[in-house]
Amino acid sequence: MDAFIAGMPKCELHLHIEGTLEPELKMRLAERNHVRMPYRTVEEARDAYKFDSLTSFLVGYYESMNVLLTEPDFYDLATAYLTKAASQNVRYAEIFFDPQAHTSRGVPFDLVIRGLRRAVLDAERLLGIRAQLIMCFLRDFSAEYAMATLMESLPYREWIVGVGLDSDERDNPPVKFAKVFARAREEGYLITAHCDIDQPNTHEHIRQCLDVIGVDRIDHGSNALEDEELTAEIARRGLGFTVCPVSNGFVTSDMKAAEIRRMLDLGLKVTINSDDPAYFLAYVSENLQAVQEKLGLGRDELVQFERNAFEIAWLPRATKDAFLTELDEYAASA
Repeated sequence: MDAFIAGMPKCELHLHIEGTLEPELKMRLAERNHVRMPYRTVEEARDAYKFDSLTSFLVGYYESMNVLLTEPDFYDLATAYLTKAASQNVRYAEIFFDPQAHTSRGVPFDLVIRGLRRAVLDAERLLGIRAQLIMCFLRDFSAEYAMATLMESLPYREWIVGVGLDSDERDNPPVKFAKVFARAREEGYLITAHCDIDQPNTHEHIRQCLDVIGVDRIDHGSNALEDEELTAEIARRGLGFTVCPVSNGFVTSDMKAAEIRRMLDLGLKVTINSDDPAYFLAYVSENLQAVQEKLGLGRDELVQFERNAFEIAWLPRATKDAFLTELDEYAASA
């Protein structure tokens, strides 16, 4: 089964590029940029990637970003992820990036987006993996800062397929950013939002994503299953879920495998993704393996995850169909 997973054409839709900063690259960038770190070796840096909650994870996550200062840094970061993803037969990825995590440190937006964009173009040419960028707003910053970031992105509109919402959800409901998302929609951006698992007021936040923000899909979001009305509405709209089982297990001690099983049984468009793989020690193949082992899934169910992902990807219909044909041919021959 691991060999089947390894060879299967894949689509990843929930991946934070800042969360792919492996300790080895982090230490190289720190040396290159003369950034003083609180540890001296790669091993010590890896030991620092430890946490027991979403909040404690975010503290270390943002601290690590201090080594990202120049356009080549962002190029190297994205190239490292895309190289790894291509090695796992990821054919297409939609990559979150957090510009406010960098502009708030004085790193210009232009440097961030140009480094990422150049990596995306080179990866398609050299590695055969296609990718698009999704710009996320940090929900623990103000709505005004989010709007300013949105406006700053407009000269690069053709390089960014959509916008999202991430970071600490506590006391930061989606409705806080309603005007920002309305303007993003006017500018032609597609919309997603994190509905992190087991957060306070989670059902109300998911409802706001549906009825106020009007999201095109939901990141995480498994708590929707606890509310029949929410589940029915999501199914009616055909919205997909970008679920990250290994990261679930780190931040809540529960991979939410039972919820993933139920999503499959209900015919919901659930997908499997890696979230922040440098921190959770699992890229997309390892996440699929973890779910397969936990639930005893067969090949058809594993293929369904990828079929769902290609179906809800922000791609033209003809491009989706080409990826789906490749997936079906693999499933028939493997």
